[in-house]
Amino acid sequence: MKTHKIAVLSGDGIGPEVVFETVKILKVIEKVFDYNFAFEDALIGAIAIDETGNPLPDNTLQLCKDADAVLFGSIGDPKYDNDPNAKVRPEQGLLKLRKELGLFANIRPIKAYNSLLSRSPLKKSRIEGTDMVIFRELINGIYFGEKFTAEDFSYAYDTCSYSRADIEQIAHLAFQEATKRRKKVTLVDKANVLDTSRLWRKVTTEISKEYPDVELDFLFVDNAAMQLILNPKQFDVILTENMFGDIISDEGSVIGGSIGLLPSASIGLENALFEPIHGSYPQAKGKGIANPMASILSAAMMLRYLGLEEGAKAIEDAVENAINNLIVTSDLDETSDYSTSVVANYVIKILLNEHDHDSYFNFENIMMGKSTII
Repeated sequence: MKTHKIAVLSGDGIGPEVVFETVKILKVIEKVFDYNFAFEDALIGAIAIDETGNPLPDNTLQLCKDADAVLFGSIGDPKYDNDPNAKVRPEQGLLKLRKELGLFANIRPIKAYNSLLSRSPLKKSRIEGTDMVIFRELINGIYFGEKFTAEDFSYAYDTCSYSRADIEQIAHLAFQEATKRRKKVTLVDKANVLDTSRLWRKVTTEISKEYPDVELDFLFVDNAAMQLILNPKQFDVILTENMFGDIISDEGSVIGGSIGLLPSASIGLENALFEPIHGSYPQAKGKGIANPMASILSAAMMLRYLGLEEGAKAIEDAVENAINNLIVTSDLDETSDYSTSVVANYVIKILLNEHDHDSYFNFENIMMGKSTII
């Protein structure tokens, strides 16, 4: 039996809380489906700066390079966020990690769950049936281009550049995903203004000819932002560059009712990292109110990446069961007093009931936090 090495980078804020629950669920999945995981923890972000002075210590980077996948929590701390003079920041660790691992594609599924339609600020008629995936290029563009600020702060610039190769590798992934779905790719760009966007259109159009069953259309990013609100169900696979993808994927989070529901995968040629998109949310740290669903669903994406489809589907079904029965945290139901751990334990209950009727796990002990799997 293959042992899958999982680097666990809990990070800052609510990251350790949601990752703890996710690992607990993965240990149940491991037993139920006879998988074999080897988890190893490492520091990143503000906690790594505090302990080592480096937001991405060398041993953390090496662990991630050697792992089959990285399970990531969140990074960020107010003491750095609120200090414009800080030279070392938690975010630098994640940006460097993405670059070092070659994680060129960020994949974010966005789905509207029927039981949560009323939680979205958008009308039910607009969002019902929404099911899309955003493919965002992750290690190039304006975030990684040359930057300059004049000493007297009279001007500054950030450069944005893309090569044909940068575009080709993520475009192929987007089209391949579309062939498994509703066979439509929408390229989001600003080709009426930007040379980089015109290159994106040219290269993506050429690649589309290799996927004749997939429809390709184009939207300027300002129109795409509007269409996400007006008619999100029109989208299947969205393909876009780094900054545009950063913005519209967060915009899309309101469709599901909470950013705490959205998982993501960052994929490279040899490495992959899986994380919730909600950030460190320091206001909720230690209160037991953080929504673990995005982290749990990120783990399902990780299992699918590792070829463990049965376990991935089981997690997704169990999460949907919890959502349908409103076993959710207060961000999704203001009347809920279910804590982070109780929601995760309900997911475990469903997994055990559906897939392991003879399990030696005692669910009552799991609910009380006494199980040896924890």
